[in-house]
Amino acid sequence: MNTSARTLILLLASGIFAAGAVHAERADRDKPVNLDAAKVTIDDIKRVHIFEGNVVLTQGTLVIKSAKLVVTQDAEGFQKGVATGGADGLARFRQKRDGKDEYMDGEGERIEYDSRSEKAEFFKRAYVKSGMDEVRGDFISYDGITEQYLVTATPGAKPGSEQSRVHAVIQPKSTKKDAASGAPAAIRAAP
Repeated sequence: MNTSARTLILLLASGIFAAGAVHAERADRDKPVNLDAAKVTIDDIKRVHIFEGNVVLTQGTLVIKSAKLVVTQDAEGFQKGVATGGADGLARFRQKRDGKDEYMDGEGERIEYDSRSEKAEFFKRAYVKSGMDEVRGDFISYDGITEQYLVTATPGAKPGSEQSRVHAVIQPKSTKKDAASGAPAAIRAAP
């Protein structure tokens, strides 16, 4: 594979997830992409790149681990990525949040990201943690533009079972004044 083809593949693969993470570390975009996989299949005509076998993609603070990563690009240059499988059957990612000493972590049996809509979706055994906040359910959708989550339970699950519920831990947000005075932060209701 020639150098320009390899560079294009790495840019596509990294751009798919790096662009969509919650306030992702901006400096990551300027870092080199490192990709390890047992096998790479490239179809330049269809614009499909498939990475298989203990896939590990790193770019700065971004780390994606999966059994398989498929990246497609449309005619306008927007990419879609699908990461599946991995340790315990879960695809995983981790990335530092921009300007904060916190990370966003996510996992699911399948993680999909669409750079056009800036939406990330986590399927089956889905979990996302951003800072100290976390959500868990059968399906999680995160809109990177509106910064809103949708979390659903397993469809058809027995009422009252663990699978029939979603779980969220949302930490109170303190203001600089509250933090400086040591006073507890006010609880803000969602609009």
